[in-house]
Amino acid sequence: MKLELEGKVALVTGSARGIGKGIALVLAEKGADLVINDKNLNYEGEAIASQIQAMGRQVLLIDADVSKASEVSQMYKAIKDHYGRLDILVNNAGTSQAKDIFAATEEDWHYIINTNLTSCFLCCKEAMEIMAEQKSGRIINISSVVGERGALFGHVHYAATKSGMLGLTKTLARTGAPLGINVNAIAPGLIETELLLKTHGAEGIEKLAASIPLGIGKPRSVGLAVAFLCGEGGSYITGTTIDVNGGMMH
Repeated sequence: MKLELEGKVALVTGSARGIGKGIALVLAEKGADLVINDKNLNYEGEAIASQIQAMGRQVLLIDADVSKASEVSQMYKAIKDHYGRLDILVNNAGTSQAKDIFAATEEDWHYIINTNLTSCFLCCKEAMEIMAEQKSGRIINISSVVGERGALFGHVHYAATKSGMLGLTKTLARTGAPLGINVNAIAPGLIETELLLKTHGAEGIEKLAASIPLGIGKPRSVGLAVAFLCGEGGSYITGTTIDVNGGMMH
């Protein structure tokens, strides 16, 4: 039986670990060939590549800083040379700092804006040119629950980038519709990743988990939502945000 995403090529940015890795593995499981991108792939890139190849899928590893236009351009050239197409883009690359408006410097602000939001703009721009030629494509931007309701403590620049992604998603959905490109966002809640542990600490995570009806989520849950939007189920969905947050109310 043919898998739903067989023959599709998917780029997941920031996919050597965390949510990005979870998304990439689910897309491979559903049949897609992958482009794994990260700023520092190291041994983690090799590890995920082995897992994807074990499923019988192709994988291309690209070390690139997606907040830099020149590196994004080189990455897309490599994708075109290797696969000749791109069907799915998942803008997942991102980071945060637990700083509020008083602690965040202008340098911090630019760093988070560039890493989370400028990267999304640059990758969408390149992908939509390819997808417009193909007359088909799916783009999924990984936002956050804080993009919808604001961060509870600190993370001022992070929340701004995640809200920015939602405005970008809605606008690109209108641009992409006549070109056969669907653009949506996913807003995860608290997902078990290395970044969450770094920014909130084990004790902080435990406290937060107690306030969520379904507790802390797994990267796979986000991956399954992405796969749904990339498959037949997402064909008449564009410009929307799916909350994958275990019942965290806004």
